[in-house]
Amino acid sequence: MLTIDKLNFSYGDMQILWGIDLSVSEGEIVTVVGANGAGKSTTLKNISRLVKPLSGSIMFQGHDLKSLESHEVVERGIVQVPEGRKIFPEMTVLENLRMGSFIKSARPDREANVERVFTMFPRLKERQKQLGGTMSGGEQQMLAIGRGLMANPKLLLLDEPSLGLSPLFVKIIFEIIQEINRQGVTILLVEQNVFQSLKIADRAYVLETGRVVLSGTGSELLNNDHVKKAFLGM
Repeated sequence: MLTIDKLNFSYGDMQILWGIDLSVSEGEIVTVVGANGAGKSTTLKNISRLVKPLSGSIMFQGHDLKSLESHEVVERGIVQVPEGRKIFPEMTVLENLRMGSFIKSARPDREANVERVFTMFPRLKERQKQLGGTMSGGEQQMLAIGRGLMANPKLLLLDEPSLGLSPLFVKIIFEIIQEINRQGVTILLVEQNVFQSLKIADRAYVLETGRVVLSGTGSELLNNDHVKKAFLGM
C-alpha cells in the first residue's frame, strides 16, 4: 500500500532523515519506534505532504505523492492524527467530528461515520455537546482519532497517540487501534511506548537519529537484545 524509498529530509541545514526505507501492506499495523528526535513524526509529515523531502520517493497504491498537496493526500485516503491531538478546543465534540468529514469524498458518509465513531467511543456520544477543550487528555485523544476516521481513511497515520495519557487510557487507546484495524483500516503508528506498540504490530521499524537501524515483526523486535536494552530497560 505504502512504499518509502531512500527518503531524505532536512530542516534548513540540519538533516533529519537519512535514506529511510519503509513499507506498509494493506491490512497491517506497522509501528515506527524510537527516542525523541529520531525522525518518527517527520516521517509522517513527509507522507502527509506537510513538508517536502530533499529526495526519495513516497508511493501510495502505486501513485507517487511527490506532486500532491496535503489536502490531496487526504482525498487519496491517507489521514494523519497529529501528535498532541490538535482538536478544536472551542468547538463541541460533534462539531470536531464533522470537521473531519470536510473533504468532498467523505461528506456523503458523514452521519453514518458519526454513528460509527459514537459506537466505537461511547464516551464521545455522551459528551457530544461538550466543548473539546474541556475534556481530559484521554477523551481528547479519542476525539482526535474519531475525527480522523470521519475522512474514511484507507491508511491511518497515528502520531504518538499515547503521549501524556494515564495507564488506563493508554490501554484503551491501544485496544481501539486494534479494533480500527480489524474494521479494515491499515495503520502506520509512531510511538515512544515501545512495549505496547510492538505488542500490537505486524511489523515494525526502529529509527535512530533519522536512520532505520532495525526492522522485523513486532514480536521479533520485542525479543531483540538492542531493543530491550535501548527502550525497555532490560
